[in-house]
Amino acid sequence: MASAAAPVSAVAPLAPPLEQLQHLAGELRLLLLEVRDEAAVKVSREATTLTEVFSRLPLPLPSSQETQRFCEQVRAAIKAIIAIYYSLPKDQGITLRKLVRSATVDIVDGMAQLVEVLYINPSQSPENNDLISCNNVWVACQQVPQIPRDNKAAALLMLTKSVDLVKDAHEEMEQAVEECDPYCGLLNDNEEDNSDNHSVEEGDILGCPNNQDLYWSEEDQELIIPCLALVRASKACLKKIRISVAENGKKDLVAQLDDIVDISDEISPSVDDLALSIYPPVCHLTVRISSAKLVSVLKKALEITKASHVTPQPEDSWIPLLINAIDHCMNRIKELTQNELEL
Repeated sequence: MASAAAPVSAVAPLAPPLEQLQHLAGELRLLLLEVRDEAAVKVSREATTLTEVFSRLPLPLPSSQETQRFCEQVRAAIKAIIAIYYSLPKDQGITLRKLVRSATVDIVDGMAQLVEVLYINPSQSPENNDLISCNNVWVACQQVPQIPRDNKAAALLMLTKSVDLVKDAHEEMEQAVEECDPYCGLLNDNEEDNSDNHSVEEGDILGCPNNQDLYWSEEDQELIIPCLALVRASKACLKKIRISVAENGKKDLVAQLDDIVDISDEISPSVDDLALSIYPPVCHLTVRISSAKLVSVLKKALEITKASHVTPQPEDSWIPLLINAIDHCMNRIKELTQNELEL
């Protein structure tokens, strides 16, 4: 007896085992991000509740039992946000973990400050420090959703910050050079502002101090030129490194991205040291040492970038061009500071 054949429903073939595991890992990471954001919202909510309860006037403070419940809720919210940091796998990248840790510390510190303000000054006007502290917690919690989702995004964020810092330092140096004398317009400390007995000593320049330690000599101004060029080269290095990471960086090669960020983080402080060394009174030897330190960091950053996956063609012309520019600046600085070494 023939029976009607049941319709065969199309069943999608299962993916290979390892591919299924990879897909599951991706889903779990997305869930982790959602939990991270929700935990931050929870902390923010508890901060608001705590502030409202202990700042209300003229109502009395909550009972001991109510206070215990509030404290337990705050502890639970804070423990949850800390647990998220520790649950982040180390193989996701050091740069990403540092950003998550920094955000976690800001939240915990903000909540601690809020609690301290509330118990030191209970039942005061909500327009005082308690609301300011509560706002600090809100701001810290609102930054959590902005944390990069992977180590490449974290690396790009840190590199962008480094570029901006060096750019600011370069602009400040250029502005000082344009003004020629950063102390121009200041009178000597020992000069009395007496209109009845005002005189300009021989050799003084009107409106500028007569102490030569407070302005640049011609030799100083000549030395500043290659220093500025070196800072421009530093900015160019960071920009090119950031572009390389953006275009060629791979999310799974976290260690190389971390190495690039670590050495790049040293560029801005080295630029700051050089920038400070050119202000009067200028010690040429200090300028030379600061320049050499910056050159060393720049070359190391370029070497690490060149050896990494973000530079698929190590012979890429921009790296040797920047190295030549850096060497040219340093050689000029050495020439202008040679007399200082011979003294």
